[in-house]
Amino acid sequence: MSKVALVTDSTAYIPQELIEKYHITVTPQILIWGDETFEDGIDIQPEEFYRRLKSAKIMPTTSQVSIVNMQKAFSGLIEKGYDVLGIFISAKLSGTIQSAQQALESLGSAASKVAIVDSYSTAMAMGFQVLTAARAAADGANLADCVNLAEKARAHTGVYFAVDTLEFLHRGGRIGGAQRFLGSALNLKPILMLEDGRIEAVDRVRTRTKALDRLIELVAEKVKDKSPIRLATLHANAGQEASEVLQKASQQLQATESIFSEVSPVIGTHAGPGTIGLAYMAGM
Repeated sequence: MSKVALVTDSTAYIPQELIEKYHITVTPQILIWGDETFEDGIDIQPEEFYRRLKSAKIMPTTSQVSIVNMQKAFSGLIEKGYDVLGIFISAKLSGTIQSAQQALESLGSAASKVAIVDSYSTAMAMGFQVLTAARAAADGANLADCVNLAEKARAHTGVYFAVDTLEFLHRGGRIGGAQRFLGSALNLKPILMLEDGRIEAVDRVRTRTKALDRLIELVAEKVKDKSPIRLATLHANAGQEASEVLQKASQQLQATESIFSEVSPVIGTHAGPGTIGLAYMAGM
């Protein structure tokens, strides 16, 4: 029986207990802050990041997972006898897939033991894809089966998010289809989504409370008449509100799995403080 190990990147936000349970390898994105370089979630944690951001005179930038870290992840698992499935943040948002492919080229004949899937997403919309494949692998699925499941799960997942401002996305060049919301009245709260791997504008509402309610409404529309339903919130320094969104959505949609997660420094750099998202997987 072949063994399959999962590799993802630090924007998946899979809870640590599930990472450990399914032996998932997480490769870190890179945060660059002036002369300092941090590995996302390793050298800098969200609490410290948002605290520093409040008074920062120099804004941080980000970079994809390094080729070296990809090589280490792949080769280490192959040496242990695993086939490897890498599921990473959308190639339209990050060069992480490119790093993975370059790492593969260095593996020689061992590269045949590795498959790479573009999640077309990030956060727990990607995390649910990883968990779907990891759970199948734990039950004995081979690499081809895990790839097929991950690609199927991709079509059943999504994420909506409300941001306090588009400033961070615009500055970081990740604004995508939300560009058309720039210049809107300052009191309007943009609702965005990931679609086909890029950020798209969905709606604008007048208050933060309405924005969070709208997240639940949009997800409810997407998961209607589907089961099981898995949900996850993500937040950038807005834990209490995110917890309330998750509780309300989980009860309303009768979720079979509910996950609370925090936005890491790398995504927080682009989304900005106060961002709250609601990710889902439904129908599988």
